[in-house]
Amino acid sequence: MYKENVLPRISEQVVNCKDDLAQFYLMDCIIQVFPDEYHLQTLETLLSAFPQLQPSVDIKTVLSQLMDRLSNYAATSPEVLPEFLQVEAFAKFSNAIGKVIEAQVDMPVVGAVTLYVSLLTFTLRVHPDRLDYVDQVLGACVKKLSGKEKLEDSRATKQIVALLSAPLEKYSNIVTALELSNYPRVMDYLDNATTKVMALVIIQSIMKNTTCISTSDKIEALFDLIKGLIKDMDGAQDDELDEEDFKEEQNSVARLIHMLHNDDHDEMLKILCTVQKHILQGGPKRLPFTVPSLVFSALKLVRRLQGQDGDVTGEEVPATPKKIFQILHQTIEALQCIPCPELSLRLYLQCAEVFLAQLIDSFYTSSYCVTAFLIQAANDCDLEPVAYEFFTQAFILYEEEIADSKAQITALHLIIGTLQRMNIFGVENRDTLTHKTTGYSAKLLKKPDQCRAVYACSHLFWTDDQDGIMDGERVLLCLKRALRIANAAQQMANVSKGSSGSVILFIEILNKYLYFFEKGIPQITNTVIQDLIELIRTEKQNDSSASDPSAEAFFASTLRYIEFQKQKGGSIGEKYEQIKAS
Repeated sequence: MYKENVLPRISEQVVNCKDDLAQFYLMDCIIQVFPDEYHLQTLETLLSAFPQLQPSVDIKTVLSQLMDRLSNYAATSPEVLPEFLQVEAFAKFSNAIGKVIEAQVDMPVVGAVTLYVSLLTFTLRVHPDRLDYVDQVLGACVKKLSGKEKLEDSRATKQIVALLSAPLEKYSNIVTALELSNYPRVMDYLDNATTKVMALVIIQSIMKNTTCISTSDKIEALFDLIKGLIKDMDGAQDDELDEEDFKEEQNSVARLIHMLHNDDHDEMLKILCTVQKHILQGGPKRLPFTVPSLVFSALKLVRRLQGQDGDVTGEEVPATPKKIFQILHQTIEALQCIPCPELSLRLYLQCAEVFLAQLIDSFYTSSYCVTAFLIQAANDCDLEPVAYEFFTQAFILYEEEIADSKAQITALHLIIGTLQRMNIFGVENRDTLTHKTTGYSAKLLKKPDQCRAVYACSHLFWTDDQDGIMDGERVLLCLKRALRIANAAQQMANVSKGSSGSVILFIEILNKYLYFFEKGIPQITNTVIQDLIELIRTEKQNDSSASDPSAEAFFASTLRYIEFQKQKGGSIGEKYEQIKAS
């Protein structure tokens, strides 16, 4: 009765009344009064009335209510889902919306997009497994927007964001959205600011759901979606963007890079190359945020390549350490051009250190664990020059780009610490690098900084590794040079302040002597240490100014350590026995 008599007659009355307020009210009454199953079985008749309504009727609201009601019906009664398929509900709604938009030529964009948002919501709730339906809705929206420039209506823009966010919320997986061919086409109609907002929504979805994107083609599609964050858009005005907001955007991109992973080495290398291609377009403001993430992701791949020979060439096995380090070198060079010397130097040194670890992992299982073999293996694989090049670039940055004295100190200690752990260089290369490093140490601006850097260089000539460097003469040379610089610092303090100043540098050097004394360096004897202790006591007595509490505590702690070592007995106790600490 409802299908054949009631609904047709009511629809006829609604259409013929020609009053927009009455038409809206009556259509709303039909939707709210009659049961859901009635609407489902009479969908075609009901929807046919909508295109005939007056242009001024708020059709989008009424249609949206109908779709919301039926989608709620499907959600609460899953057993009726086959009926939706039987009556082809999606096709009828899609067709009706197309006719309404076609009939109402003056319908604003926001109205049309709102209808598609409701249709998409209906589709995701009733037919979540039909990606083709979802893509069809997005395609219909693109068709409506075709021929228009970027959307300037904030209400329409808000609806577009809702349209694009719906699949992310439903599927909790950006990979699903990447399969929708019309998804990026809809994003193209957003203005630059909203494109960034949508890109952040996408990244936040990936983070929230810990989505792993594992193929280079998917990553290519993803970076096309978030391009508003990774490069300057046409007409964009980044200068007007709040600095904190910009940092948060770029930190989001950096976190995203760490989410990209594939267990297959070759595919992971393709992923890194894809990421590199995109982020290098970011310009000088973005690179300091995104390049480190790429570098460390690449270094993780290097660590995974244990046991793979470095001399493999050609395309058969593209994921080799040498090729990855070449990519890293190109990437850091781009960062170096900004300029951003301190960060570039840190990354160069990190690459050199990971390079060493990977090389040792590759060869350390061999029974020939000797320096000669390790160096020969590196030479055979042509990998030692790669590590040397990283250090060369770090030195160039230090010389040409780092002018601030504090930055120089930090950079120099990073160089010393990294070089100390590198045991793959041949004699000539290592001598060149250590000579450069000690030279830089002696040229720092302040004498205390010179002293600390010079005695730190002593570690370059004595390492605990089985195949490490053990040159006691040069260790002693560094420590004596540090003493001379400390003495010069005392004299300068005496001239400028009228007192010899703190003896803290001498105490620090004493601790270095004790360290190498315990390592068994023959040139560091108990007599040398005793003389240094007496020197410190003499300097303290000659200092007419108020004593430095920190220096006093440091010296007292050092003397207690000597006494403690004496009481240990054994070989250590014998070594310390002749040193008078009290």
